[in-house]
Amino acid sequence: MMRRTPLFFLGAAAGAVLAVSVIQPGVTQFGAFAKSSATSDTYRQLNLFGDVFERIRSDYVEKPDETKLIEAAINGMLTSLDPHSSYMDAKTFKDMQIQTRGEFGGLGIEVSMEDGLVKVVAPIDDTPAARAGVQAGDLITHLDGEQVQGLTLQQAVEKMRGPVNTPITLRITRKGAEKPLEIKLVRDTIHIRVVRWREEGKEGEDKDIGYIRLSSFTEQTADALKKAIDDLAKKIPADKLKGFIIDLRNNPGGLLDAAVDVSDAFLDRGEIVSTRGRNSDETQRRNARGGDLTKGKPIIVLINGGSASASEIVAGALQDHKRATILGSRSFGKGSVQTIMPLGANGAIRLTTARYYTPSGRSIQAKGIDPDIELIQDFPEEQKAKAAGGVEPRGESSLRGHLKNDKEDERTGSPAYVPTDPKEDKQLGMAIDLLRGTITNAAFPPNPKSGVPN
Repeated sequence: MMRRTPLFFLGAAAGAVLAVSVIQPGVTQFGAFAKSSATSDTYRQLNLFGDVFERIRSDYVEKPDETKLIEAAINGMLTSLDPHSSYMDAKTFKDMQIQTRGEFGGLGIEVSMEDGLVKVVAPIDDTPAARAGVQAGDLITHLDGEQVQGLTLQQAVEKMRGPVNTPITLRITRKGAEKPLEIKLVRDTIHIRVVRWREEGKEGEDKDIGYIRLSSFTEQTADALKKAIDDLAKKIPADKLKGFIIDLRNNPGGLLDAAVDVSDAFLDRGEIVSTRGRNSDETQRRNARGGDLTKGKPIIVLINGGSASASEIVAGALQDHKRATILGSRSFGKGSVQTIMPLGANGAIRLTTARYYTPSGRSIQAKGIDPDIELIQDFPEEQKAKAAGGVEPRGESSLRGHLKNDKEDERTGSPAYVPTDPKEDKQLGMAIDLLRGTITNAAFPPNPKSGVPN
């Protein structure tokens, strides 16, 4: 029998909404299905699968890895359904859990790969790396005496992560240092920084706007958002604070609970999102619990073609409740629901089980959220040549085998480029101008109020 312990997750990478369900592994699970559900045609097809498997085992030119054969067969069965159903081996499943928790045992450095070596982009504040004096620009050449050269970035990251309170020694070359540095660190719990914030405003003028960037939705996001709002409220006097910009551009999603909590932070009441499965009794609704952390200040939400799933839940909820103005370009359009079913030591399967809808009943599947104010941030010419896969807009509707929208016409995606220099960011610039009243737009409500949409 199947025992379910729901944990919902929304993400483009992991498949919109995930409900983790504990399944007792073993052949008895299949046996129960076969006895109760399988027709004679199904039995014949399963026998066909067994025949093919035995032929491969006995006759393939080289001895195959039987575990990989089974995993490939399972994955093929799932991926034939839609782009977001799939099999996750044990390692992939573990990595997904790390991302949704938003914390892991590690050193606290953001890294990239340069000339075969690991380059420190930046140490994270109050982590083992920062306390030991690791600096941006350092090149890590050895991990516990083993050369980094030849490893992929992911392999190097896995070696740096590990159980809390375990040691690791880095050998670092630093510009200006006469010889390599040996730095011994002890791993600690590292919280992925999913929320960043700052005071914002036009150059040379008062910074009277709170800018909050959400990069994903994890177990840490809601608390970090509250901290961001509190910190900005302390730095900007209430009588000068013009409002908040919530940046969800290129945010692929994350936990549903986090998306609901983020939406709830700005809403006093009303529905946030509903999920609907094949059967009518599977419909679930999530509602706001009251209490606007921003005390009714105007809000602009930035989205683009890289804003997916949980990001679209937040944007759709605030748009339907007329609590925020959505600015940017059409979002990705990831509106399907997946259930993650752990298979013990054998990983997990991810199966599409439902769609989700905004408070007004809109399905965003293969359509996305249309902004109230559309402003395209075009790729600069020099960036177009570097962009992997080109710069043409791609969304859910471009994925082969995607679920069809059961209510509305499908739409293509939009560009997902965000300049690294805020001065070149047209979308951010317009949001600032709107909040400060420098320009006006009919789509921007001067005194937004939360409430149930008509």
